[in-house]
Amino acid sequence: MARILVIGGGIAGTATALALHKAGLGAEVFEAHPGSAEDLGAFLTLASNGMRALAQIDASAAVTALGFPLTSMRVLDAEGARLAQVSLGEASDPLLRYRCLRRGDLNSGLQKEAERRGIVIRHGARLASVRQDSDGITAHFADGSTATGDLLVGADGLNSTLRQAIAPGVRPRYAGQRVFYGYTNASTPSAKDACITMVRGSGAAFGYAVSPGGETYWFARVAGDPLPAEEIAQGTPERWRELLLPVLRKHTTPAADIVAAATSDVLVTNATEIPTGTPWRSGRALLVGDAAHAASPATGQGASMALEDAVVLAKCLRDAPDTDSALSRYEQLRRARVEHNVTVSGNISRGVPSPSPARGSQAPSRPGDEELARLLDWESDIAAARQE
Repeated sequence: MARILVIGGGIAGTATALALHKAGLGAEVFEAHPGSAEDLGAFLTLASNGMRALAQIDASAAVTALGFPLTSMRVLDAEGARLAQVSLGEASDPLLRYRCLRRGDLNSGLQKEAERRGIVIRHGARLASVRQDSDGITAHFADGSTATGDLLVGADGLNSTLRQAIAPGVRPRYAGQRVFYGYTNASTPSAKDACITMVRGSGAAFGYAVSPGGETYWFARVAGDPLPAEEIAQGTPERWRELLLPVLRKHTTPAADIVAAATSDVLVTNATEIPTGTPWRSGRALLVGDAAHAASPATGQGASMALEDAVVLAKCLRDAPDTDSALSRYEQLRRARVEHNVTVSGNISRGVPSPSPARGSQAPSRPGDEELARLLDWESDIAAARQE
């Protein structure tokens, strides 16, 4: 059995290990953080495509036990009037409904499921460098330890150490918005309908969803210069409210009251992305998830794309005749889809329209919903999937 080293125990890395294990491949996870939950304060929404990927690796129960479902989206204008309300994704299927949950809870839940299946997760193992030859690839860690395998999968996130080795000089770039997010227990709107509400104001994109327990999860994306790393590190909830509330108070929507009532758990980050065209592979090393194709959060697809990666990679390694063919096939099947998301999400963050393909252009095509479902279907042979 091939030994696969997975660098990073977050969403992408742990899901990849779960998928590889189901495919009968040996995977061991190496996580830099000493505990299971990275980025404890943030929350995210898994879309139906991400939930479908989880179902294919038998991880639905581990995730539906966390957070709460979202079955519709309401859109309000700058005065608080409802413009539209639509169903979200595959709302009729309990396993495929959108799900809102804390990132740290998702990390922890997936890691517990991996450990339950006998997958080894080594914490406190920070990658320092890699060395590969015809016999394998060796990961060197900051504590002086090493691990050797047949393949190394880099799921080490936005600031990936492995990406520095595969694509020297490629760095995350600012996508044009500051992203605030937090939780509010007071000033809570109605929580009856498993709905996420999006508010269209002129100065910010604001959204909120209310848990069954009455806690409001909210975010705001605001255009502006990137905040310095030192300011983010030293910032306080009071400082972030000072920056955000004047923008939200320009309009008569629930947004300002929700944020004003948040006395703690207010965080901010700069929206960033990995440039499209970044190399994902060098010999026995491959990037997945945010390490390969991080996007701004505007489309809300980052975690779901990482879960798709996990399923498609495991199926490629399971079905292709050799590792080289498998990794080539993986990139053929994934690059157009994930880079489309990077582009669209970045354009939303920057406030510019996504261009339509020029007539007669030969841009790679992307799978529709039905084709994506077939691609993720665990029982289908990856060789039968359409090449993008």
